[in-house]
Amino acid sequence: MLTKIIPHGMPESHDDHGSSNTVLGFWVYLMTDCIIFASLFAVFAVMGNQFAAGPSGKEVFELPGVMLETAILLFSSITFGFGMLAAYKGKSTALLAWLGVTFLLGAAFIGLEIHEFQLLIQQGYGPGTSAFLSAFFTLVGTHGLHVTAGLIWMAVLAVQVIGNKKVTQRDLTRLACLSLFWHFLDIVWICVFTFVYLTSVV
Repeated sequence: MLTKIIPHGMPESHDDHGSSNTVLGFWVYLMTDCIIFASLFAVFAVMGNQFAAGPSGKEVFELPGVMLETAILLFSSITFGFGMLAAYKGKSTALLAWLGVTFLLGAAFIGLEIHEFQLLIQQGYGPGTSAFLSAFFTLVGTHGLHVTAGLIWMAVLAVQVIGNKKVTQRDLTRLACLSLFWHFLDIVWICVFTFVYLTSVV
């Protein structure tokens, strides 16, 4: 059941019903994204042992770095949660501060992922080396593109809140959708970490 999102001190507006429909519609979008990632996981499950003349995951994956990426992304969900709490209370300054921290953490995650891709390619382990690496780059890269889209979305929302000089009902609806998206990406990454990295090195 969807509840109305009304920040502290803000009267209920006439477009609350539209806001609920927006969030519901975004849930539908997330379901389609689930299908995309489920398909990519299925491809990796089939191709995960097709190394050809290339290396296996055990030879190329470095778990300490991946664990750092995981910790950063999971912590970004916590900071985004603090931002949502501030938004519900109508505290735009606190919201912007938490969005800034979340953005930096997300950017750090993307930076580490790009660094990992660069190292693999420099070592001659690009996506064309084997079916295993092709499936790996596609799955992890798709997740990375989603995180990048989330960062752009976050920056746009921050600019809008700054322009409004307060947290409006429309801002809250958009933040609620972004929150769903960001936590969804966390769940997907946990699956990636477990299914792609851990199973490949064991």
